[in-house]
Amino acid sequence: MHNPIEARIGELGLTLPDAPAPAANYVPYVQSGALLFVSGQISAGPDGLITGKLGADLDVDAGAEAARACALALIAQVRAACGGDLTRLRRVVKLTGFVNCTPDFTDQPKVVNGASDLMVAVFGGAGRHARAAVGAPSLPLGVAVEIEGVFELA
Repeated sequence: MHNPIEARIGELGLTLPDAPAPAANYVPYVQSGALLFVSGQISAGPDGLITGKLGADLDVDAGAEAARACALALIAQVRAACGGDLTRLRRVVKLTGFVNCTPDFTDQPKVVNGASDLMVAVFGGAGRHARAAVGAPSLPLGVAVEIEGVFELA
């Protein structure tokens, strides 16, 4: 079966990770009706956690890459929730991004754009979403970014 979303991910030169397992006492996602609520996904890549503080250790571009990694993990969770069939995704409803940053850092929206841009690149118009981008004094395990999402499924 041809899956246009998986094909698009490949065209973008991306590979979805396996859906990360929860790190504490929670589930990775909960479906309520047509809405899928995905727990916060922390910035991690093939080489491990993406750590650091925006405004001190990392610049906006590095932060956007960390947010992009979170978006890939979110999509992996959606794929797991859909039994491997990403064509069930109807819309990315909302992303909430948390950016580990110094008190004077004000470019949280530019960092979280890394995730938002990826959602639109992968899902087209269905990837456009409501959003919040929030600064945080620290995040779990020292990661640079954590993003949670709400998705609509068929």
